[in-house]
Amino acid sequence: MSGSLKKIADVTFKAGRTIDWEGMAKLLVTDEARKEFSNLRRAFDDVNSQLQTKFSQEPEPINWEYYRKGIGSHLVDMYKEAYASIEIPKFVDTVTPQYKPKFDALLVELKEAEQKSLKESERLEKEVADVQELKKKLSTMTAEEYFEKHPELKKKFDDEIRNDYWGY
Repeated sequence: MSGSLKKIADVTFKAGRTIDWEGMAKLLVTDEARKEFSNLRRAFDDVNSQLQTKFSQEPEPINWEYYRKGIGSHLVDMYKEAYASIEIPKFVDTVTPQYKPKFDALLVELKEAEQKSLKESERLEKEVADVQELKKKLSTMTAEEYFEKHPELKKKFDDEIRNDYWGY
């Protein structure tokens, strides 16, 4: 097996071990997303398994003597010579250097979006908690208690009353 294929198989195997599948699965909220994620993981495992089995092993050596007995020495020697002259070119990765900066930029953008999302999530959780608290207290709350929490509404109503504006 060429060194390039072994390297690809090794990298893929290591990547499979370092992916936090359970952590990512916890972030999914819909059944459809869970189903697609499961399909992705299964496909990744299948490809990883194929890479490990197909490309991580050296090919079995050709038994030239077996073929000499059945076909003949001259023809087998021609094939053996042709087989020995084959040179498999080494893989030169020209794609990764082009996309690595783009990928790194996307990772930075992803981290920024994650931070914004976490901040927005905290804000929304606080807002939900406030609304739930307001919902519980609404039936017994006085106008003064409500205006203490929302002074901008009190100011608006006071201004309307002061200007003799009654909404019609």
